[in-house]
Amino acid sequence: MTRSILITGCASGIGRDAAFTLSKQGWRVFATCRQEKDCATFRAEGIESFRLDYTDPASIDTALAQVLDATGGTLDTLFNNGAMAVPGAVEDLPPGALREIFETNVVGWHDLTTRVIPVMRAQGHGRIVHHSSVLGYVPLRWRGAYVASKHALEGLTDTLRLEMSDTPIDIVTLNTGPIGTNIRVNSIPYFEKWVDWKSSPRRDQYESTLLKRLYESSGPDTFELTPGAVTKVLIRALDAQNPRPRYYITTPSKLMSVARRVLSTRMLDRLILRGG
Repeated sequence: MTRSILITGCASGIGRDAAFTLSKQGWRVFATCRQEKDCATFRAEGIESFRLDYTDPASIDTALAQVLDATGGTLDTLFNNGAMAVPGAVEDLPPGALREIFETNVVGWHDLTTRVIPVMRAQGHGRIVHHSSVLGYVPLRWRGAYVASKHALEGLTDTLRLEMSDTPIDIVTLNTGPIGTNIRVNSIPYFEKWVDWKSSPRRDQYESTLLKRLYESSGPDTFELTPGAVTKVLIRALDAQNPRPRYYITTPSKLMSVARRVLSTRMLDRLILRGG
């Protein structure tokens, strides 16, 4: 039988690649985006698509209702992928910045996930895949808001995995490192909205580091992989009879998973500071 999957954050990058690849492999893909114009591009390619904005509970409710109406009430897989970033030093982040990123990267994911679980319980099977990050278990300068949201997501997902162990629903985490997506460019409006870097005591550091990274393209990051590399691992996780709880994607995510276990906090800090 044709398997179904609901994917969020499909406007570009990992979500887009996963949607088109899985559709070509015979999956019934429901590709969701925050903006209707992006959904229209999928429908033009024959992929079912509609708006889903994690910060808009009504859109979550409507999107899931459309999926269930199309499938007769079932859904095999949920791939929570959409996310946002607010770059900036932690001391320069106003509370509103944290509220906005948590609403998208944590609360919205939780809202959709808890709406899907009853569907999967009723049908007797299901798989929920969360796209997390190496920044879900180690920090990096200038990314405090994103790091905090991904650490929160890791804790919530790990707990959910334990609690769902007595059900036929698999909970899987994908931990990526540098992937060639638009998240850097997409983060610029949030940086400009929330961070008053010109008044920061770190203004010189902003000018010499973060501003260049945000506004000047310097090519791929070290160890950067394409979105297709994530899709390849996603497919492994979807096809496995007994999927791993966690898949590490990219060299940094693998190395840091080891480093955080074997190094002291001080030594890990030094390693991270040296690299970024």
